[in-house]
Amino acid sequence: MHELIAYLIHLGPSIPDPGNGAAPPGMQGFTTILGWSKWYALGLAVLALIVAGASLMIPWLRERVGEHITQLLKVLIGILIICAAYSIVGFLAS
Repeated sequence: MHELIAYLIHLGPSIPDPGNGAAPPGMQGFTTILGWSKWYALGLAVLALIVAGASLMIPWLRERVGEHITQLLKVLIGILIICAAYSIVGFLAS
């Protein structure tokens, strides 16, 4: 493990710096599409949260609460992935 760390420290100065650079032409369109897709995905996620919450309130579905909690957790994880993906791509694209 120590050898790997020493190798990575030694490798550090040899990695070229790409600089700040400029965005390629047409990047504004990509950013617009990226923003639209984020809002559509988050809108669908809100609808999924509403459906998951409503399914917990329906009396004849209450015996399957574990499945609904799992569904709710999947939706919340999906929201985290959407937000993280948008942040990462936005950071890399800028």
